Amino acid sequence: MDEAKAPLRIIAHDQFCVEKKSQPCGFVIYGASGDLSHRKLFPALYELFKNSLLPAAFFVIGFARKPWSETEFRQEVAGTLGSSEDEAQKAGEFLERVFYCQGDYDSSEDFGRLAGMLRDLHERFKTRGNMIHYLATPAEVYQMIVAGIGKAGLTPHNTAEGPWSNVIIEKPFGADLVSATALQHAISEHLREEQIYRIDHYMGKETVQNILMFRFTNSIFEPVWNHQHIDHIQITMAETLGVEHRAGYYDCAGALRDMFQNHMFQLMSLVAMEPPQGFDPQLYRDEKVRLARSLRPIPEDRLDEFVVRGQYGPGKVDGIDTAAYRNEAGIRPDSNTETFVAMKLFVDNWRWAGVPFYLRSGKRMARQTTEIAVVFKSIPHSIFPQISANQFSPNVLIFRIQPDEGISLSFEAKHPGPKLCMATLKLEFNYKDIFREEPMEAYERLILDCTQGDQTLFVRQDMIEGTWGFLGKIINRWEAGPGEGLVPYPAGSWGPEASRMLIEKDDRRWIGE
Repeated sequence: MDEAKAPLRIIAHDQFCVEKKSQPCGFVIYGASGDLSHRKLFPALYELFKNSLLPAAFFVIGFARKPWSETEFRQEVAGTLGSSEDEAQKAGEFLERVFYCQGDYDSSEDFGRLAGMLRDLHERFKTRGNMIHYLATPAEVYQMIVAGIGKAGLTPHNTAEGPWSNVIIEKPFGADLVSATALQHAISEHLREEQIYRIDHYMGKETVQNILMFRFTNSIFEPVWNHQHIDHIQITMAETLGVEHRAGYYDCAGALRDMFQNHMFQLMSLVAMEPPQGFDPQLYRDEKVRLARSLRPIPEDRLDEFVVRGQYGPGKVDGIDTAAYRNEAGIRPDSNTETFVAMKLFVDNWRWAGVPFYLRSGKRMARQTTEIAVVFKSIPHSIFPQISANQFSPNVLIFRIQPDEGISLSFEAKHPGPKLCMATLKLEFNYKDIFREEPMEAYERLILDCTQGDQTLFVRQDMIEGTWGFLGKIINRWEAGPGEGLVPYPAGSWGPEASRMLIEKDDRRWIGE
């Protein structure tokens, strides 16, 4: 059928709003001189402060190896805020609460000095001893930092009466099941599970959170959210960028570890999980873990039937010539690291019996997009003698995560006039157009949740173990033969030809190409 875009007039009404209050607390950002702190964390904290979402009583300490004075550090932070001249006073008020502690992550003496600073600042800013420790460092020093703050007495177990101490840990959470389990064993010597906030920034995106609201607050969709009505589901995370500043990490990790173990499986769990009994952090995460445990293992001797592995070569992205992955700065010239993975999965439970999930993620793709496409089954029979059933397009529900965040639903309709002319139309809305405001940045939302003690959007250890356990056989196979199954694809394309064949051999096609 011909496809056309139909305008949809949506009137949004606030039915009710629920707001929790943040508790007074101090922040320590480890790796405060690093890229993540400058690009994301300090801007996020400043936006929360500017919008009166941080508790009135708070302070921030940056902890890093660089020999900065407090004045120099504040100047560095000021350069990350992007504040206008009109905000000069507000930015100044924020910077007055920013402090610096130079230290090494393996120095008990430096952690002792940090503890002394914290005691003074808790007293000065009346933060009741509550703490958020943010590990914005390379993963190899996570254990060292947790041990350092634990031995310095900075991670007392949370109680209802006393001060609390939460620790935010960035991915990667290990490099496989063995290392993830070892990391958990090491940090659990100093932290309880309710203190550990494993962050996946995708879970902080407004459009990701709306998947749950869409499914479980609209009665017209959940009854058809099963194998009887859904043909298959696609999840695409495509980047036009290469490895950029992450070459050292990425060449050791690759697309499977970098994207599938966390972002891709987290998105899949929101689409496929069963409704929790209530929106409680533990009940919600219980259902995500059950979903992970329901993934059908991929047979090792048939891996190529279910998984495509690629690496980008030279090409053009947005009309600009780009180098091959192996020619990128910081990448080994003989690297066999994958920059693209496509995968076909099945969930073995009653809801999803026989429904394939097609997942793909890659760098240097044709365009940047993250979206989930729920493709419903085609009509079984056409009542119109002039048009056969297979000439009608199936209904497709698309969640656009980024960019151009929104939701669209396609359906079949007749053109006006005496002829029987059909077209595929779209009901579509864009978050920015409807709500007329920028969605909260993901790191802002997740930091805010941590100040409120809400672990809902953070990853629990058993989910980590479930996803690493599923991917283990694939990782082992690839590491046994580093170049096995690795196929090239030109930069600026939609990945290897084998990715297209993965879905087309099932008489389906990738949405959006």
